[in-house]
Amino acid sequence: MNPAGAKPRLSLWRILEMNLGFLGLQFSFGLQQGNMAPIYSYLGASEASLPLLQLAGPMTGLLVQPLIGAMSDRTDSRWGRRTPYFLAGAVLCSAGLFWMPLSSSILMAVSLLWLLDAGNNITMEPYRAYVSDRLDPSQHGLGFLTQSAFTGLAQMLAFLTPSLLVWAGMSQDWVDAHHIPYTARIAFMVGAVLALGTILWSVLRVPELPLTPAERAHIAAQPKSLAAALGEIGSAICDMPLAMRKLALMSLFQWYAMMAYWTYVILAVARSVYGTADSTAPGFRAAVLTNGEIAAFYNAVAFVAAFAMVPIARRIGAARLHAACLVCAGIGMLWLPQVQDKALLFVPAIGLGLGWASMMGNPYVILAGSIPSERTGVYMGIFNMMIVIPMLLFSVTLPFLYGPLLGGDARNVLRLCGLLLFCAALAVWTVRERKAA
Repeated sequence: MNPAGAKPRLSLWRILEMNLGFLGLQFSFGLQQGNMAPIYSYLGASEASLPLLQLAGPMTGLLVQPLIGAMSDRTDSRWGRRTPYFLAGAVLCSAGLFWMPLSSSILMAVSLLWLLDAGNNITMEPYRAYVSDRLDPSQHGLGFLTQSAFTGLAQMLAFLTPSLLVWAGMSQDWVDAHHIPYTARIAFMVGAVLALGTILWSVLRVPELPLTPAERAHIAAQPKSLAAALGEIGSAICDMPLAMRKLALMSLFQWYAMMAYWTYVILAVARSVYGTADSTAPGFRAAVLTNGEIAAFYNAVAFVAAFAMVPIARRIGAARLHAACLVCAGIGMLWLPQVQDKALLFVPAIGLGLGWASMMGNPYVILAGSIPSERTGVYMGIFNMMIVIPMLLFSVTLPFLYGPLLGGDARNVLRLCGLLLFCAALAVWTVRERKAA
């Protein structure tokens, strides 16, 4: 019997089902990470302009997630507290994925990326809060690290799909009139189906728990206006727990590095392994496929590592484990631009996989144990601000640094990423999380 007010403990299978929607959601993010820089390059964008063209992700995250978090905390509908946001975001995400590979201009691709990222962010924040809502505190670590595992699996599949199509017989040089490969078109359309289908499966198979009378009364007493939601965000920032404040510095270094890596890794591999910087050359398309294979590998490492991290995090603490994983990822970032043989690229990718598995799980374990349950949604949204603000800083600063500081060479961007991940490891080492009962 559960004590009064306790949430029922779920089996591993049910926890997997409730997080299945993360598979579709992260497949979408994987497609963006592996294909947006090449798509912009195919459509004629310059290397220095790529960060500005990727502003949709950080801007929609900054604007949408905290607002959706505050609104979902105050929602009491016949479909549940978080479910309406899951479904609305999934529809927008699917539409953006379907049309993206059909882009005929940079303006069309940018517009669709804003639609796609808005859908992703509308879904993402309630999904994080859903774990805290649905699971007993003793299962929070398993819940968030399961999301991390699905992130690894989904992004592995997203990055690997174009190479699988080539291995099945499609030509990597079969492109449309705008130089976008047909392999990318099929991958995005598969993603559109997965995004909607997996989220529907999650909400139908593991519905939200009914709100208690006390929770309903609390929600009913809260104002529902936009101004009230914005006021709640401001109030929550002022009352932010100490552990969450310490995570902000870690996030600054960590997510600036990851956004820089995703934007420039293909350009770095094209130079170091294939000896080209020309986006229309066969070597550049080969670099896109190679990056997909590397990313699929490190996401496979993340998928396995996420489950292995559950007992380790309980033993040494999520913060110290995360610091160790960030060091591994930093070493991988510094190593990667030195490699000139495709086969050897997979060695530093092991460190990237360990870091990625930890990034998508351990910070949320720390966070869930430090925030009040009635404000889970808004604090998850604010925590996402700590993710997207560094990405926004990247978008507006790196174009000015790319030539003067980094020599116009994408390989130097990866070296900068490695140093930033070491700084993130130092920052998170000082965080002390509250242990779950």
